[in-house]
Amino acid sequence: MRSADRITAVLLLVFSAAFAAGALKYYRYWAHDGPGPAFLPFWLGVVMAVLAAMMLLRRIDRSALDWLPRGEARNRVLVVLGVTAAFIGLLKVLGMVVGTALFLIVLVRYLGRHAWWLTFTIALAAAAINWLVFVHWLRLPMPQGMFWTF
Repeated sequence: MRSADRITAVLLLVFSAAFAAGALKYYRYWAHDGPGPAFLPFWLGVVMAVLAAMMLLRRIDRSALDWLPRGEARNRVLVVLGVTAAFIGLLKVLGMVVGTALFLIVLVRYLGRHAWWLTFTIALAAAAINWLVFVHWLRLPMPQGMFWTF
């Protein structure tokens, strides 16, 4: 194992332990009606610590280090990263519903190479379900953008 991997594993282990301990120090683990605010952060820290320990103790053969995609796979990864960055960057301008629809149109059409009717059906259905669940039922404030007035 390379020394950079060991250093990363040790830092992640220390951070994870501090994260879990901080959750217990500053928040209650259990409330009178169920899990308290420290429950999820504590267990997240424990899982991160276990994964860091596994990373620290593992042995890697050198052939496993060649994990970066090449050719068309690399292009697909870059498209997903680019479209995701654009979605996040334009979220306040477009709004969540319109942004979700455009995000899915690009990805479903480019990556899946599906027909336009199926692409639009998937994008519009997902955007509608997104709005129905989060805005209408849960009443969560979502970025509305300049195209949405509901």
